[in-house]
Amino acid sequence: MSSAHFLANRLFSVKGLVAFVSGGGTGIGLMATQALAANGARVYITGRRKEVLDNVVKTYSQGIDGEIIALQGDVTKKEDIKRFADEIKQREGGLHILVNNAGISGEVTKMDDKMSVEELSQKLWDEQTVEGWDNVFRTNVHSIFFMTVAFLPLLQKFTNGADPAGRAIYEKYQSVVINTTSISGLVKKAQNHFAYNASKGAANHLQRLMATEFAHTGVRINSIAPGVFPSEMTAGDSDDKNKSSLEDFDPSSLGVPAGRAGSEEDMGGTFLYLASRAGQYTNGVILPVDGGTLSTNPSAY
Repeated sequence: MSSAHFLANRLFSVKGLVAFVSGGGTGIGLMATQALAANGARVYITGRRKEVLDNVVKTYSQGIDGEIIALQGDVTKKEDIKRFADEIKQREGGLHILVNNAGISGEVTKMDDKMSVEELSQKLWDEQTVEGWDNVFRTNVHSIFFMTVAFLPLLQKFTNGADPAGRAIYEKYQSVVINTTSISGLVKKAQNHFAYNASKGAANHLQRLMATEFAHTGVRINSIAPGVFPSEMTAGDSDDKNKSSLEDFDPSSLGVPAGRAGSEEDMGGTFLYLASRAGQYTNGVILPVDGGTLSTNPSAY
């Protein structure tokens, strides 16, 4: 009996699939974009900074089986989200993979156990703002909901694996939403940014709600909860190829059993698993990719 169906080039293939990645210009979003496009997917990316998106297309479109297409916009604005969905409907007719990756870190207030309760209260009161919390939740939570709602009919249309020409690509393929949340929404530490961690906790629960309420559509909804990966959020900036570095990261600061920060391959492989035939029976899952960090920190996972 043949074992050809277990070959990696079939099991993890996304060739011919159509994907949309928010925040696809840098960090984890760029890792998802490269992994999907390198393996044959046509990947639409969006973000606020047009020059960043254009640089991705210029830098990473060469020598790949797939394609990268830039659509500038803001996922916190419903009019832009509708424009994205209308554009994909017109160009492709449907969608196989939606990656809700856009995120911001928000306001940081450094705290320590040596502060008096008065000092702690005053510092948080002075440095945290309602506007800051609103901005974090608009990007990290609201956009996930509205992007998913807007694209849900397009995802269901391709949930049989049909390509734009109506040909079946993968038998019993179900389209998928992959949300980038964070282990910061699972750990019981504020990590000096209450709003960010609270928003990621909300995003993780929103994932559970959508997976349950939208189960009847046939669209799979999963989340990746990353640990420490190189991005503009963790490293502070990116280079001329939109890449960030964490060479100075000390894994002992978080007690990371893997002894390092996550790599592009670690994250890219996870996206491929969830998007391909390999992950077809995975639905409603929050998948930590953190080198074991949750194992050594107080968490709700």
